[in-house]
Amino acid sequence: MTHIDSTVAVSGLTVRHRRTTALDGLGLELGPGVHGLLGPNGAGKTSLIRVLATVAAPTGGRVRLLGRDIAGHRERAEVRRRLGYLPQEFGHYPGFTVREFVAYVAWLKEMPAARAAAAVERAVERVGLADRIDARIRTLSGGMVRRVGIAQAIVNEPELLLLDEPTAGLDPEQRVEFRALLRDVGTASTVIVSTHLVEDVAAACTEVTLIESGRLAFRGTTAELTAIGKDSPADDDDGTRPGGTSATPATSGTPATPGDGEPPAAPAPPRPRPAPAPPHGSAIERGYTTVLRAHRAAVAGGRR
Repeated sequence: MTHIDSTVAVSGLTVRHRRTTALDGLGLELGPGVHGLLGPNGAGKTSLIRVLATVAAPTGGRVRLLGRDIAGHRERAEVRRRLGYLPQEFGHYPGFTVREFVAYVAWLKEMPAARAAAAVERAVERVGLADRIDARIRTLSGGMVRRVGIAQAIVNEPELLLLDEPTAGLDPEQRVEFRALLRDVGTASTVIVSTHLVEDVAAACTEVTLIESGRLAFRGTTAELTAIGKDSPADDDDGTRPGGTSATPATSGTPATPGDGEPPAAPAPPRPRPAPAPPHGSAIERGYTTVLRAHRAAVAGGRR
């Protein structure tokens, strides 16, 4: 059942790329706030973001955004005016100035000309590029170009903001500023941040959605994911090193050398390797790892 205040509501969402299933019957509802979309590489995060941005069509399922079913062309066009999107591979025009490019996106969003100029300046200022607003994009560093991408995504003050790996290329100080921006935007809008950086989610997001192999593995608050990590053992607790190798050798002492005429002793059977425990790190990182392992085990068990 779809709640009235849900900005994003998907059910049975399936996306296939030739023989690969990127999303497998995913169901999800999200409302206002900052939501972290976590998962390992290939989990389906980008496929989900592209569907929500209306740049890719699902293979199956239903998608409602901002109260509109986006199956129809008219509904998709309306939703596009009300959302902001920063793809993982951000395309731009190097010869444009920052002002010209962000203004161009404002025009694509059909923003009224009377307020577009001020909106452009505000968006550029919010990403810390006010002093470079008339610089050509080709003269900017990679991190600055990424901030131009964030500016174009927020220029229309979107009700739904979709960001795919937005902190790529940002230095630590810029990432801190970006997290503050997310929290600010999330007070009135729905923000979805797709990332593999758990620390960004811990610092900026109130809710977490974790997907693995195109399926929902976890949905809850950052506090709940952190609590799972706090209950998880550290590597040293079971003598397991990172990577799952035992810190204790399989045998102890000096191996015996057979005497003349004595057959060599049969080799001892290998000791079973213990399952790797969650790695060292923050509690939310351990929670992330624990949930992934539990989900994979459950999926594997269901396939037997």
